[in-house]
Amino acid sequence: MSGVRRSRIAGCGSYLPARCLTNAELAKKVDTSDEWIVARTGIRERHIAADGEFTSDLATKAAQEALADGEMAIEDVDLIVLATATPDQTFPATAAQVQKKLGMHHGAAFDVQAVCTGFVYALSVADNFVKAGQADCALVIGAETFSRILDWEDRGTCVLFGDGAGAVILRAGEGDGTNKDRGVLSTHIHSDGRYHDMLYVDGGPSTTGLAGHLRMEGREVFKHAVINLAEAVDEALEENNVTPEEIDWFVPHQANKRIIDAMARKLSLDESRVVNTIDRHANTSAASIPLALAEAAGDGRIKAGDLVLIEAMGGGFTWGSGLIRW
Repeated sequence: MSGVRRSRIAGCGSYLPARCLTNAELAKKVDTSDEWIVARTGIRERHIAADGEFTSDLATKAAQEALADGEMAIEDVDLIVLATATPDQTFPATAAQVQKKLGMHHGAAFDVQAVCTGFVYALSVADNFVKAGQADCALVIGAETFSRILDWEDRGTCVLFGDGAGAVILRAGEGDGTNKDRGVLSTHIHSDGRYHDMLYVDGGPSTTGLAGHLRMEGREVFKHAVINLAEAVDEALEENNVTPEEIDWFVPHQANKRIIDAMARKLSLDESRVVNTIDRHANTSAASIPLALAEAAGDGRIKAGDLVLIEAMGGGFTWGSGLIRW
């Protein structure tokens, strides 16, 4: 293959558990209201995994849909990178369980853990495998069952999150090395462990021996998110010599509508160019961006040749961005 090797989006898939939990239902369990949640977050409902429904199950269904969308067989895939902060077990990797459930007995499968930035990290890893020639076709998945690590008596966090999975297929293609190439143009990932106490889970195998619950300092996370995401977005635009006016679609991590709106204003992007699913999905962590991509590509909004900007921030802190020519 001559020219510049690129990893192109060849298919998208998503899966949401059947159980839908509305704000009104939550208000019966904790001291909150639909009005309060919508005003501060934009969330109206979220999906909750059923008993016995695991992260690997959600991921497998999203992967199957992505394969069908790309008209591909699992034999075509030689790498699975799965982003999750809620694995089925401490080990083996949830990706290996997905590999088994898909009937894939070749290649490699592993997890990436960067919480809400997980999909951007996973995309970056898979893209570099493809660009280096170590993989020709990669399945990149974001899947979470955050309902399993929520403190359902903490109204500040339990209203924010939901379960789900999204997946994309990356396939090697050829480009000229310009921002007109189709495929992943660049990814940019960062972390800073000094902010651990602002967003974390208070448990783990090495500390408490238990899964623990999510804990968050919401105001501090919001403040850092706006600053860090703005820098990551600027980084992606500068790397590819692209102006905000050239962006066709902004697909941010779905954490809080106020953060999404702030970033859209910074980019001077009309709301019609922002893919927003938070009202129906809530924050699905690593699954939020691929869920939104699958929805917007599936309903025809994102078309071949469109320039798509993604960004996310999560516990760690981790944050990152990416620019994709569809």
